Amino acid sequence: MGVKRKAAAAILVLLLCLGSLWIQGGLDYHLNSCLKGYNHINKYQLHQLSNSSEAGDETTGLPVLSLCPGQKFQVSLLVSHLLAARAYPSDVLLQPYLSSWDELVKFMESLGPMVGLISKEIETKTSIIRQLALLSEKSPDAEFGPDAHLGHSTNSTAQKKNVVGISQDTGAYRSVRIMIRTELSQGLVDFNHQTDSGCRTLLRLHRALLWLKLFLHKLADTPTTGRLRSPSDLCREAYQSTLAHHHTWFVRRAAELAFIALPERVFFFRLVCVQNQTELSVVLTRVVNAIGEIYNRTQKALEENGMLDLP
Repeated sequence: MGVKRKAAAAILVLLLCLGSLWIQGGLDYHLNSCLKGYNHINKYQLHQLSNSSEAGDETTGLPVLSLCPGQKFQVSLLVSHLLAARAYPSDVLLQPYLSSWDELVKFMESLGPMVGLISKEIETKTSIIRQLALLSEKSPDAEFGPDAHLGHSTNSTAQKKNVVGISQDTGAYRSVRIMIRTELSQGLVDFNHQTDSGCRTLLRLHRALLWLKLFLHKLADTPTTGRLRSPSDLCREAYQSTLAHHHTWFVRRAAELAFIALPERVFFFRLVCVQNQTELSVVLTRVVNAIGEIYNRTQKALEENGMLDLP
């Protein structure tokens, strides 16, 4: 095997490990094993939701985002889900929150196979919360342990279909604060050991959301002078300021390899159906504002319950 093939094989191993360790807690624990081996709403309804929700958004007065033909990722649906996730002054509804992640996963997958590996781990996390919600709906009076009956199936599409009928109006997993209160009262949150509780899983998603928020913010920024920086550099900086603090040296190095393969800026123009950086900035600023509101509400709920450092 030539030097180039050996290097390619080494990079592939690193990226496969990255995909499984990306938002895990206790990365040192998982490192050895790696080395060894919301209700259903159609697109039209969501577009209407975006129209009706703009009055409560920070971007009031701007044109409503439209569906982007030919793209799997739809920025208009992402914003619609984020707006729908707002509950009362300080809570977050979990179904539209998870639907927001479904769109963000599509966003990451569109960036190529390197970053797409990371999205698989996020899908695993969203599936855990969906399964917990389904179990709580089937047995509302039962004490369901975070590891009980949770097979880590890779068939996330089937799992999502299974929870379509879950009520958004009632249930232990209706919102972030209700989930926290329920799991604490049932003793499901372990502050010393890793579990698949909804709260711990949410924390991992929460950290990843900050990374994406900062990356999109940097991508939306338009300097008055000088050239626009590459998405690869911006994504790496966003990572170093956020998720890198929770990762080992090994994972940080693997992440940098993944970011090198990010597409150029013109790709993002096509992804959200805009023509230039000015239009991209407008669209992404709206996304960042919507993500920021959800992030801040989740951060406050986790912080109030001492859950920002769950193992």
